[in-house]
Amino acid sequence: MKYAPSIAGGLLGLLFFAGGLMFLLNLIPEQPAPPEGSPTALFMGALVPTGYLTFVKVFEVLGGLLVAIPRTRNFGLLVLGPIILNILAFHLFITGGVGLFSPLLIVICLLALFLLWSGRKAFLGLLN
Repeated sequence: MKYAPSIAGGLLGLLFFAGGLMFLLNLIPEQPAPPEGSPTALFMGALVPTGYLTFVKVFEVLGGLLVAIPRTRNFGLLVLGPIILNILAFHLFITGGVGLFSPLLIVICLLALFLLWSGRKAFLGLLN
């Protein structure tokens, strides 16, 4: 159990670092556009042209690096926490639950929850 937080941090960091970097370097294949006028199309229509999605992806890369390094793991969780919650909110509210139980999203949430639990003593100071 001694190495479990390091393994979980490395995996979570790799997921966010690689995902963000692939977007920033345009390595992701072109996805089919969602149906015009759908909530997903309207939401992405606001995020992509304004550069907001690029802003989020930069913080995914930064948060992924910070989580992968044990000394900065808790700060990385503070960066990635709102991003993970927004991913969950997107799937819950925008897509109507589609993709909410995808294996990748479940793994991301479980890894983040495990790291929060293993570093709970450091986060208790935020509540005082």
